[in-house]
Amino acid sequence: MKSNRAVHPALELIVFSRFVYLIHITFCKTGFFPPIIVNPPKDLKKPRGKKCFFVKFFGTEDHAWIKVEQLKPYHPHKEEMIKINKGKRFQQAVDAVEEFLRKTKGKDQASSHNSNEEKNRRNSSEERGKQSAGEEKRKASLSEGKLKKGTGEGKKRVSSVSSERGSKSPLKRAQDQSPRKRGRPPKDEKDLTIPESSTVKRVMTGTVAGFKWPPSVSEPVKDSDPHFHHFLLSQTEKETGSTSIQAADSTAVNGSITPTDKKIGFLGLGLMGSGIVSNLLKMGHTVTVWNRTAEKCDLFIQEGARLGRTPAEVVSTCDITFACVSDPKAAKDLVLGPSGVLQGIRPGKCYVDMSTVDADTVTELAQVIVSRGGRFLEAPVSGNQQLSNDGMLVILAAGDRGLYEDCSSCFQAMGKTSFFLGEVGNAAKMMLIVNMVQGSFMATIAEGLTLAQVTGQSQQTLLDILNQGQLASIFLDQKCQNILQGNFKPDFYLKYIQKDLRLAIALGDSVNHPTPMAAAANEVYKRAKALDQSDNDMSAVYRAYIH
Repeated sequence: MKSNRAVHPALELIVFSRFVYLIHITFCKTGFFPPIIVNPPKDLKKPRGKKCFFVKFFGTEDHAWIKVEQLKPYHPHKEEMIKINKGKRFQQAVDAVEEFLRKTKGKDQASSHNSNEEKNRRNSSEERGKQSAGEEKRKASLSEGKLKKGTGEGKKRVSSVSSERGSKSPLKRAQDQSPRKRGRPPKDEKDLTIPESSTVKRVMTGTVAGFKWPPSVSEPVKDSDPHFHHFLLSQTEKETGSTSIQAADSTAVNGSITPTDKKIGFLGLGLMGSGIVSNLLKMGHTVTVWNRTAEKCDLFIQEGARLGRTPAEVVSTCDITFACVSDPKAAKDLVLGPSGVLQGIRPGKCYVDMSTVDADTVTELAQVIVSRGGRFLEAPVSGNQQLSNDGMLVILAAGDRGLYEDCSSCFQAMGKTSFFLGEVGNAAKMMLIVNMVQGSFMATIAEGLTLAQVTGQSQQTLLDILNQGQLASIFLDQKCQNILQGNFKPDFYLKYIQKDLRLAIALGDSVNHPTPMAAAANEVYKRAKALDQSDNDMSAVYRAYIH
């Protein structure tokens, strides 16, 4: 996202051994929390290419591989960072780092003191040894004086030994005696890297976690929440805007995810589907694609995907087929229509619907798929185009638990977190509630900005104030920037958020639960649609207030 105002990038602290750095990331996915370098799990391969460190973020407990060039020296940039980020929680994070440095310094001083004492003991021991050796030499000289007959032979032998010792300098002898090879750090240096915490192990254990954590004697692994699986985070490349998998070498990168050997199909290459397929391919999955507008498939064919002529063909040739389309009607047509998914379903075939639809629709689709012997999982995603490109989606799944586990590597490639919510329909309901909150919030942002304008207040100042308070978020900043710049290029279509609000209101009606806030927001979006804003970003709801 580009901005006319000077938007300072997030500057995050990172601790490595005894040194502290700043990570320089434009849009940080973890907020203002400092990370600390930890040892990656043994089964987690380091990303290929540029050198990077494995870190755990304080506060969020997220993890990532961070490139070396994303680091800045801590002390030279400390004051600048504190001026930019004045939030209380960020200051607490800085305080935590300072406390860590103080503790580390204390340990270093204690270690240095112990080292000096040990050195003094060694010097004293060596001095006593020299005195003892001198005494022995004096006695030997007296003995030689008494035994003159063997003097010549004795001197020859002593001279020979002295020659061997004298041929090498003390430094060379010390190097020869040292068992450590050149370039290898001593054990105490190697152990400076901070070991992973029990929290790191806990969030990574689970049915579909891709790595096995060996139990520790001192820190036993606790049982994880069976409904939550936290996958390793990726980061967005600052300058190129390309996906983290391709450019930033975060944890969701080639080598750290073992792609499933199952053949993957994907139907629907819209704003969300395109980013998902791109990440699946980058992670080494075998993918066959289909889209109603066939031209959208060309780019992915160039990246290594195979082309399916119909949804039925994709399903019949693949083990697991994902679909991501716009609304309930499109989801039903895709499955039940001519050459649709249902025609390709046979026993053992798997279908995963990632569309945001209502619970009734997804339940109907599940029933027809299972009736043909297929397996069904709903897995709508929370996010937008940028998060899809970055592999940072949040996946809400429900249905066949075994299929959910079979999708492990796919979910890791496309998202940062996945939740399994039980029976079919639960994910659809939860997704609608999430988008209801998001859509209502967006409408409130637009309302606040227009109210500021008509009362003579600076919209930019309002944004600056909000960004320093409890509402500060990437979403808030991005959407406000869209409005201030008049740039409504779609990241999440306005027509789709209005659709989700409508479905969420219907969900409330089905259980006789009032949703007045969502209903009010829905009316504003409907007005924006009437102003021809359907295919713009949801932030274009602002225009409903100024026309």
